[in-house]
Amino acid sequence: MNGYVPSVTVEGREIDFLILALFVVSCAVLALVFGLILLYMIRYRDESGVYRGHPSGKTWRFEISWTAATLAVFFLLFIWGGDLYVRLFQPPADALQIYVVGKQWMWKVEHQGGQREINALHVPINRPIQLVMTSEDVIHDFSVPAFRIKHDVLPGRYETLWFRVEKPGTFELFCTQLCGVGHYSMTGEVVAMSQPDFENWLSGGAPAGQHEDMAAAGKELYAARGCSGCHGEGGVGGSPETTGVSAPALAGLIGSSVKLQTGATVTADEKFIRDCILTPDKTPVAGYPQIMPSFAGQISEEKVLRLIAYIKSLRSGNRT
Repeated sequence: MNGYVPSVTVEGREIDFLILALFVVSCAVLALVFGLILLYMIRYRDESGVYRGHPSGKTWRFEISWTAATLAVFFLLFIWGGDLYVRLFQPPADALQIYVVGKQWMWKVEHQGGQREINALHVPINRPIQLVMTSEDVIHDFSVPAFRIKHDVLPGRYETLWFRVEKPGTFELFCTQLCGVGHYSMTGEVVAMSQPDFENWLSGGAPAGQHEDMAAAGKELYAARGCSGCHGEGGVGGSPETTGVSAPALAGLIGSSVKLQTGATVTADEKFIRDCILTPDKTPVAGYPQIMPSFAGQISEEKVLRLIAYIKSLRSGNRT
């Protein structure tokens, strides 16, 4: 069908059904309103001779009924849309995480195993995929029409979305936010394939020398940047006796609750760890001196993602 891109995700088809329902109901209300207008224009024209007395006594029940009915229908559609919106931002626990960095004018993708792509994203079918996205410069927008997904990618923040592709194929990827003179060229493709084909691609599809696991690459950065000098080897934490300074433990940090010096309590997610690395003055942890240096402008977003992958791999009590 010309101009129509079929959805290849379950969530995308539900979005299509919701839009179709809104369209049908809107058309029905439009037909009712204009039908009544046309009916009254003809029936109550000047020469009709129809009695026009006491209109409120004859029409109020009808007015209230159709107003209440349309209100109820649109309210149900609102509940449906709200429920769908919430589900679209709650990825399943077993979702495969893939990291995406937008940059004028390209999409840089990195998989957990260290495989990297430019303006391409390979994913397995029938498996939930969660994208963790950020921008290195300006606002971009990650859009795949066949998946019915479109999400702003902002500098200085992590944005997430998820999807599950049902059939293999190659689907167009666009930036739909004007991001500079090269905006028109910021396109790519999403390649969906079977799980065996995806595993084969992971093992042999990336260029030579780019297969280092993200957590392993993050471990190298952790050592190279001197993080172990304060946080200890393996992120076990620092103390005056072991590292010379008191520093919070990173092992087992992800997903835990952290109390800040401001008295607030936050969840240690990817965004929190990123803020601690780049803007530590915004997230001073209670009970520790504020001596964490800022690495803003010293490491790229890709390297920040690798450090986060390493910290996520650490477990309490491990020295890996």
